[in-house]
Amino acid sequence: MTKIKICGLKNRSTIEAAVLAGATYLGFVFAKSPRQMMPDEVRRLTRDLPERIKTVGVFVSPQQNEIEKTADIAGLDLVQIHGKTNLTKLSRPIIRAFSVKDQKTVCFNQYSHLLLDAPPAKLMGGNGRTFDWQLVDQNHLPKEKLWLAGGLTSDNVSEAIQYFAPKVVDVSSGVETMGEKDSIKIHAFCQAVKATDSQIKLQK
Repeated sequence: MTKIKICGLKNRSTIEAAVLAGATYLGFVFAKSPRQMMPDEVRRLTRDLPERIKTVGVFVSPQQNEIEKTADIAGLDLVQIHGKTNLTKLSRPIIRAFSVKDQKTVCFNQYSHLLLDAPPAKLMGGNGRTFDWQLVDQNHLPKEKLWLAGGLTSDNVSEAIQYFAPKVVDVSSGVETMGEKDSIKIHAFCQAVKATDSQIKLQK
């Protein structure tokens, strides 16, 4: 079954909406962004979530001590790294984000999880852009590690799942209205993922 990450969360009501809708991963942005959070605030908002829920911290070109300190304060389960970094091992699993611009070969095997995303805008994440899926060589894509982002919505996530068969689909702006998380859109996105998984299961 395809797991779901709702990224860029900022308040308890939409965190609860994501959990209720069936998300497994909750993403919190620590890079400069309209969605930027403080680590102590994330810990407060997530302290009593169900055990199945995993929290993810999003960083851009970070230093190791910055990640480790933030992750400890926030109580993160995983860290997601965008931009430039030589980090391949931390105290928590790394989701390494790659911006898909061309057919350049990427070394996937260094990381526990890899995230394919659209090229970044000036500010971090959630820009609503898709990327050309055909640029990705699926013959060399480890599906068991694959997280997929980049302009996903309830309207296109079914096609994305059928094309890539990712382990996790990751959405931010696709579940927003006027720059704020929308509980109705979160529910619709999660329902679209579940419906697609059910359809694929019936076809097997």
